[in-house]
Amino acid sequence: MQKPKAQMQPRAVGQWTTGLWDCFSDLGNCCLTCFCPCITFGRIAEIVDKGNTSCAAACAVHALIGYWTGCGWIFSCFYRSKMRKEYMLKKSPCGDCLVHFFCGLCALCQEHRELHIRGYDMSLGWKGNMQKQNRGVTTAPKPERGMSR
Repeated sequence: MQKPKAQMQPRAVGQWTTGLWDCFSDLGNCCLTCFCPCITFGRIAEIVDKGNTSCAAACAVHALIGYWTGCGWIFSCFYRSKMRKEYMLKKSPCGDCLVHFFCGLCALCQEHRELHIRGYDMSLGWKGNMQKQNRGVTTAPKPERGMSR
């Protein structure tokens, strides 16, 4: 019987839960990001934007910018900044745009891991995660009108 993987809890406020170069700790996402970074970016953007941007739209824009100009890192560094502000994470190891310029794939992997560790199922998107979160919530039954004491 396999032991379930324990999810890491976020470190102290301001700390990323995994390092920038811990890409191989999630081999599936590492491979996906290596061969198709726009998909990983799309998933991150949808969660960070709380569903206001769809995964498909963010993926398409990132792919167009990245493959035509080689500057997809400019688009993705803004989402890293947004995510850092949301979770009060430090600029580490340097500014967001520098991280995405020099280590773009590692940055996307780190951001994906961070959101996953914080409880998001990245493959479900924003709406899927909200539905999953609300499944256990039910409304109280309404009492029938009729005889009462």
